Amino acid sequence: MKGVESSKPKKQRKAHYGMALHKKQHGLAGHLDKKLRKELGMRSIAVRKGDSVKVLRGGFKGKSGKITAVDYRKGIVFVEKVVRKKANGEEIQVPLQASKLLVIEVEKSDSRRLKGKKAKVDGEKGAGKKGPENEILER
Repeated sequence: MKGVESSKPKKQRKAHYGMALHKKQHGLAGHLDKKLRKELGMRSIAVRKGDSVKVLRGGFKGKSGKITAVDYRKGIVFVEKVVRKKANGEEIQVPLQASKLLVIEVEKSDSRRLKGKKAKVDGEKGAGKKGPENEILER
């Protein structure tokens, strides 16, 4: 958590609870599968609705499914096959922490989410390579 210089627990908690939602999103990150790490060139990614994940810790360890909802205020994630029954027989989803999940598949409909990562995957021309389009700029 950058920006908080105090070591006092009270100030740490206050900074965490009062943090803007767009900054809390970075705190809700899960580790990537080994195959995805090589493909994307990153170790972890902020989880989103639609990502496929596997539970690594707790009573639901080993279960896999898609993320159905993410609550940034509470810092929890809901996975579709991770449910429990209430006393009246109704099934409800169990909240999980993003750090206890392994991201197996990333939902790629948002082009800005993986911005700059596709160039590594596809082997497209980068800024360091010379091509006909770069020669005009050099003159």
